[in-house]
Amino acid sequence: MPSFLLRRALSSVIVIFCVISITFVLARITKGGPFDREKEPPPHIKEALLTRYKLNGTLWEQYSAYVGSLMRFDLGLSTRYRDWRVSELLQQKMPNSFALGGLALVIASCAGVGLGSLAAMKKDTWVDRSAMLCALMSISVPSFVSGPVLIAVFALWLGWLPVGGWGTARQMILPAVCLAAPYVAYIARLMRNSLLDVMKSDFLRTARAKGLSETQAVVKHAVKVAILPVVTFLGPLAAHLLTGSMIVESVFNISGAGMIFVNSIQNRDVFLLGGAVIVYCVLLVLFNLLVDVIYTLLDKRIRLYA
Repeated sequence: MPSFLLRRALSSVIVIFCVISITFVLARITKGGPFDREKEPPPHIKEALLTRYKLNGTLWEQYSAYVGSLMRFDLGLSTRYRDWRVSELLQQKMPNSFALGGLALVIASCAGVGLGSLAAMKKDTWVDRSAMLCALMSISVPSFVSGPVLIAVFALWLGWLPVGGWGTARQMILPAVCLAAPYVAYIARLMRNSLLDVMKSDFLRTARAKGLSETQAVVKHAVKVAILPVVTFLGPLAAHLLTGSMIVESVFNISGAGMIFVNSIQNRDVFLLGGAVIVYCVLLVLFNLLVDVIYTLLDKRIRLYA
């Protein structure tokens, strides 16, 4: 295990470095600049701006300066949000996105696994068909539709929950459910298909022959194996959810990272874009590593080798 973790740590550093480099080059060679949408400033002011943001050299000089800043854990200055460092924007926006995404991940995981398991155990019954119909509807309805519907029903009509905002437990429920809904469906369908395959396995027939009921055999033996594809799906999903959702945050008036990450592309805010890519890439690498470790806990036949 230690040698495996060391090897993965080294390979992860290389992957993150390559992603940073590719993002930097693509952002620089694309036509247009961070100040092109503004009124054309006098030449000496434009030169001062380029100097301040270290954008006034050759591509190699800019790249060297950027990597040097990253080595000092400095993500640079935002060209859109003047006088704001990228690290300051992330510290301000990421906690809300982390909280929203974390809660949505828990809801999607628990509800999806439970719904998929129930559908598999009640295969070809009204329970199975109803669960899969709900899953299909959740996947088909986009967040910019389901969000206002949730607000209209639970906030305006029933008055159970607040319309929007952030900060209290009641304000977190609707946006988390809205964000989690389509992934509940994905996980439920994935869990159902996986569990149906596992329920045909020899080891499960042996468990039944030893006197275990169908429910006991599934809960004690089948779920641990059937959930492995779900765990694989949850790795990238966690990175996706934790970095924010522009649509859900906009609908529920949440000050999160989703909006600024998307706007960093439109605004050609190269340093904020780089910070967003770094955060997403680091989370993706960490969660994929965590998935590999969880594999060994769920299935003893899996071993991690160097």
